[in-house]
Amino acid sequence: MSDNMRNNVRDNMGHMNNQLTQEMRDLARELLASGEVKGLFGWTKGSRWYLTPPVFITKPEEADRLCYDEFAVNNLTGLLLDFRDSQDKIAVFVKGCDSRGIVRLVQDNQLKRENIVVIGVPCPGMGDKGAVTDHRQAQELPLLAKCLECRYPNPVLADRTIGAVTVTTEPSAAPSGATAEAAKGRGVGSKEADRFAQVEAIEKMSPDERYAFWQAQNKKCIRCYACRNICPACNCRECIFDSDKKNWVNKAATPTDNAFFGITRAMHVAGRCVECGECERVCPMDIPIMAMNRKLIGDLNELFGPYDAGVKADEKPPLGAFKLDDPEEFM
Repeated sequence: MSDNMRNNVRDNMGHMNNQLTQEMRDLARELLASGEVKGLFGWTKGSRWYLTPPVFITKPEEADRLCYDEFAVNNLTGLLLDFRDSQDKIAVFVKGCDSRGIVRLVQDNQLKRENIVVIGVPCPGMGDKGAVTDHRQAQELPLLAKCLECRYPNPVLADRTIGAVTVTTEPSAAPSGATAEAAKGRGVGSKEADRFAQVEAIEKMSPDERYAFWQAQNKKCIRCYACRNICPACNCRECIFDSDKKNWVNKAATPTDNAFFGITRAMHVAGRCVECGECERVCPMDIPIMAMNRKLIGDLNELFGPYDAGVKADEKPPLGAFKLDDPEEFM
């Protein structure tokens, strides 16, 4: 891509972000002023050009704090758990991957669907801030790996939308709405077919090599629980790893205890992982957490047929229902 083309793309992205941000603020102001919702989760501009963290607002005059750009990467759906015991109606902005988290929480009876106003937004693909080389000067960044592998660039459900995005449960649908051309040009979903590549590479290792690979990952883990805390599927009211009564794991982050945590968590979200990739993105130790999640997704697809978690609220997860013809070779 020439410098001129790159500049044009950047200018178009900036114009598009401004438009979407304005739509976002107008809608938030309307919802809060009318009293339709008590609060709203969105994103705001942070202290650096590559940071657009979550924000929660409760007043119409706070709507101008909202911002949307290619760094609004955080999946906001897990934050709704703070309101699972409330009768207040809360609004939340969702990209395609985020919207599957709403379905996850509703299926798990963590949220009442009628208490949530879901606002779908088009997604241009999120930039990888790990590639930043100058913290003061904005630069073009590559897409996050999870955006290259994205299969649901459009919201799977929404009560309201901005940016003319299409709501669809079809996998591998083309990006839609105001950011569609940018998303296609930047390669959103272009490596969808490779999402199991790392799993296949690990499975080709010998048992000793696989053990050494995962032991190396387990040695890196500092058990900060960032992966658990951002995951919409990790929504238990009390996590066994927070309990100091049953001694499930030692407080020390030893490789053995870390392995127990990692495997237990992966099995806990088996058949429920919505593949938003947030666990791996927030891991400060760069542990390939999605490789373990996708190993289980692949195994479940093989056993029970193709299934994408968090797409259709009325569809039972393969491990959440029983059929007489289910495979039971392990019995």
